[in-house]
Amino acid sequence: MYRSWVNIRRRATRAHGNLPIAAAYFTVGVCVQEEVVVTDPGNVHPIVRRADEGEALWFIGSLVTVKASGVETRGNVTVVEFVNPPGFAPPLHRHLHEDEMFYILSGSAEYHCDGTVSTAGPGDFVLLPVGLAHSFVVISDEPLRTLQITSPSGFEQFAAAAGVPAAERRLPDPGPLDPAALAHASALHGIELLGPPPERSGSPTRR
Repeated sequence: MYRSWVNIRRRATRAHGNLPIAAAYFTVGVCVQEEVVVTDPGNVHPIVRRADEGEALWFIGSLVTVKASGVETRGNVTVVEFVNPPGFAPPLHRHLHEDEMFYILSGSAEYHCDGTVSTAGPGDFVLLPVGLAHSFVVISDEPLRTLQITSPSGFEQFAAAAGVPAAERRLPDPGPLDPAALAHASALHGIELLGPPPERSGSPTRR
């Protein structure tokens, strides 16, 4: 194993241009120093994670299972399995560093992004580019189950900071969220909270 700043340099460059930053970058006025530990490229191995494997977190009322972390992808990508309850919608937000993608496994949702509203269901793929305000609303009667892919990596660190280890691999019991804690974790991980969760539009455009 060796320690590398390459992912932090990439994030700083994307956010601020070609700045001489090695160990720190700024997100929402907060100076964050991160260190990404990556696998020696000469000693990489394939990984097979079974359906019941991967770090499980309870995160803003949902179940997150980490399938591939930045440590395992040299900072290039994070892949998590999301399970969101019916009616779930996160606050309107935007990512300052990552492109965010969803592949829908089951259930359906309306995705709100940059003034558009699109529905997506099993087999559909959704790309939410870096810097664009977005959110989604689960519109199916069953939970929404997706693979969420973010590039570069780092989302798993945000989920761990804003969530808690899951006691069981199931949706958490309903309960209140801590807006201040979520805002703090978001600011530290390059996510801007822009407004309340969206409401279901009632007349989505399928794109």
